[in-house]
Amino acid sequence: MPLLGLKACLGGTVVLGIAGYLAAADSGGPVRRIRATGTIQALRVSNVQVPQLRGPGGRLTLIRLIPNGSRVKAGDVVAEFDRIQQLDDARDARAKMEDLSHQIDQLRAQFRSDAAKRNADLRQAEADLAKAEIELRKGEVLSEIDRLKNQAKLETARARVVSLKKSTQARDTADAAGVRIIELQRDRQQVALERAESNIEKLSVKAPIAGMVAQEMTWRNDSMGPMQEGDQAWPGNPLVRIFDPTDMIVVTQLNEPDGAAITPGTRVKVRLDAYPGVVFDAHYDSASPIATSAFASPIKFFSARFRLDQRDARLLPDLSAAVEVEVGGAKQ
Repeated sequence: MPLLGLKACLGGTVVLGIAGYLAAADSGGPVRRIRATGTIQALRVSNVQVPQLRGPGGRLTLIRLIPNGSRVKAGDVVAEFDRIQQLDDARDARAKMEDLSHQIDQLRAQFRSDAAKRNADLRQAEADLAKAEIELRKGEVLSEIDRLKNQAKLETARARVVSLKKSTQARDTADAAGVRIIELQRDRQQVALERAESNIEKLSVKAPIAGMVAQEMTWRNDSMGPMQEGDQAWPGNPLVRIFDPTDMIVVTQLNEPDGAAITPGTRVKVRLDAYPGVVFDAHYDSASPIATSAFASPIKFFSARFRLDQRDARLLPDLSAAVEVEVGGAKQ
């Protein structure tokens, strides 16, 4: 018979530490009773943190926090933080975006006017080129000097048309690029505005699941305690924990022999240290496939989970509990 822990004789019954054997005289055979201690936990729990945003000085000021023990639904507001910095950022981004939008409208109007003037100059140059071509056709009735003058005018008009076409194309490209630069600046301010508005929404922290609220302990005023309205918190600090009290489990440790003796679905009894005499029904749910052991100890343990079958207001997270199960009992 293995000896685990301290041995005590209780009316003919030998209880060996956390897990041991009980020889029941009236059963006609040995009954192995496994007893393990652990804590009550919620099967569904969500840890809510301070939003990952930076306020003045890097910290956020809490202006409202839901009371401890409150019941919430998914989407209910559980905490709110000061929004002044984000509102200022949103206002500045909106003002810059509107100013850039006006600049774009002005540039487009100016560029349309310049493009119309360039088109008019090009049409005039093309008309001069056509006129020079007509004058050159009179070469048979003109003197050599006049014909050469008309030839020079034709070449000049043709070069001007080519030059205006190239410059018009280049100016159109440059104008489009200038407008695009301002548009990108406006789009960047639009992104900044959307980010600021999103940050404003994030400062209203909402419950991800329905359940009961448990305020987290944090370091404040040189001591540990829950946050209060007016406190400043760093982004990422724990704020509250929301758990579903309708589905609770007991998390405990089982050694290797006990883990092999218990199978999924095994019925167990759960007792709470806070409520002596109260017994709850539960069943074995699962266990970790990886065993761990204390330093320099040959005994290995598995983290096991037992699911409670009842709903009770007394079943709250972090309460210490004991799990008891009897294995065997057949006559030898």
